[in-house]
Amino acid sequence: MSEQAPLAPGTHPERELSPEFWRTRRVLVTGGTGFLGSHVVELLRRLGAAEVFVPRRAEYDLTEHRNVERVMEESRPDVVLHLAAEVGGIGANRAHPGRFFYNNIMMGAQLIEEARLRGVEKFVQVGTVCAYPKYTPVPFREEDFWIGYPEETNAPYGIAKKALHVQLTAYRQEYGLNGIYLLPTNLYGPRDNFDPETSHVIPALIRRVVEAKRTGADELVIWGTGQASREFLYVEDCARALLLAAEHYDDADPVNVGIGLEIRISEVAQLIADIVGFRGRFAYDTGKPDGQPRRCLDTSKALSLFGFRAHVNVREGLERTIEWYLKD
Repeated sequence: MSEQAPLAPGTHPERELSPEFWRTRRVLVTGGTGFLGSHVVELLRRLGAAEVFVPRRAEYDLTEHRNVERVMEESRPDVVLHLAAEVGGIGANRAHPGRFFYNNIMMGAQLIEEARLRGVEKFVQVGTVCAYPKYTPVPFREEDFWIGYPEETNAPYGIAKKALHVQLTAYRQEYGLNGIYLLPTNLYGPRDNFDPETSHVIPALIRRVVEAKRTGADELVIWGTGQASREFLYVEDCARALLLAAEHYDDADPVNVGIGLEIRISEVAQLIADIVGFRGRFAYDTGKPDGQPRRCLDTSKALSLFGFRAHVNVREGLERTIEWYLKD
């Protein structure tokens, strides 16, 4: 596990969320019943937001314009937190590139247009670290966002989300819409998606390691070489970051949201095995793709611009996630 050089103490102070800010604001949270969204909604309610409107996909398919109009009319938001997305791991991205591109770009583009037509005070767009170029220098800095093409297995998803940053920038220039764009790294935590067909790496590994222990398996096969690195952010930290940005950040430039540490997939697998008590060995299927070779964010701007620093380290976050999974 590698680490960025720490910022000097006191250089940029952390900030606290302000109940006073949220008490006067009506908030629309798309994807509010999902993994990240459910934690954001809980935090907004603890802060005493004036109203939190959470559209459910069964009632509001946001790829259809009439439903976007309807949700904006019914919620009348001051702040829109657009978290809804069509997401999945490498396998799901390879199986459904067209669906991932279309659904993500249509939801975001139509919501941004309706937000500017209705004079929304703040639009918070959650982007994706998958939008970064495949060979971005590590740690990823926001200035390198446009230096190349994303990693091929998730490029349609990444580019769809990336296009929404262009839209927000254009709408700020022409219409004055205060839209911000945040780039969370890979998330994990309680209520994550553990579906074997669509889950990301941490829930997939947790599910498989737990099952391997239950069955007494002596070997567990993992996709790829295990040497690819990722940065993982605990979901509650991310929820806090989004609301801090909604309160304090008002510029067009994208901002990374993460913990600032990278860890190899093989190290994550071993941590999970240690926590679960799996004593077997890992074998790596090198015929399967690793995805992007390395992922680690420079998170200094999030601290300097809106006072966010992650609090939960990877081992603690994995322990909390595994405890939740075993109880579920």
